[in-house]
Amino acid sequence: MSKERKVAVITGASQGIGEALVKAYLNRNYCIVATSRSIKPSSDPDVLTIAGDIGNPETGQRVIAEALRQFGRVDTLVNNAGIFLAAPFTEYSPEQYVQVVSTNLNGFFYITQAAVAAMETQGSGHIVSITTTLVEHALSSVPSVLASLSKGGIAAATKSLAIEYARRGIRVNAVAPGVIRTPMHKPETHEFLGALHPVGRMGEIADIVNGVLYLEAAPFVTGEILHVDGGQSAGH
Repeated sequence: MSKERKVAVITGASQGIGEALVKAYLNRNYCIVATSRSIKPSSDPDVLTIAGDIGNPETGQRVIAEALRQFGRVDTLVNNAGIFLAAPFTEYSPEQYVQVVSTNLNGFFYITQAAVAAMETQGSGHIVSITTTLVEHALSSVPSVLASLSKGGIAAATKSLAIEYARRGIRVNAVAPGVIRTPMHKPETHEFLGALHPVGRMGEIADIVNGVLYLEAAPFVTGEILHVDGGQSAGH
């Protein structure tokens, strides 16, 4: 495999936004390393799939090591894997707390650490993480402290990493979605969820993909939290 062809690593890649990102980067002639707990083996030589729990420190290290072994480089990491649990603060269980922190925070930290080490060696790279606009625009109708705690940490880390690595050729950005129409939202909830946005509708998976691709193609943009949220972060 030529080391000149760019490589994107995408977490949470088996469905929804992650699956769409795999297709989008393939269409831009990237080789792909796709990982999730339930991802199936790939018959496409340009797509390496790795099943594993992203919250496990070993998984992130293994994914980046396999990317380097198979394709020789890592140009982009999209931290898409995440869990969203909405509940009143006092009703979260210890098990839910551990689950969210493991997937959202551990799942960001370990694979990003391994990816940045690889990118430093080659002198270039791009990290994009999917957060949530609820970090900056909390809604009383959607109590979600665990999302804010974990994704808010990623948003802050995005800016910190962007500054730390700005002169080393590595850009770090994030996309902060509103509510996106995916299979996790039952059709009977769509009207309520759409009304949470000033534009009056839910977002589409393509909206998030386009946001990520914009950041991918914007070499002067780093430390940016790009809100793709139908106006939620601007107000109501």
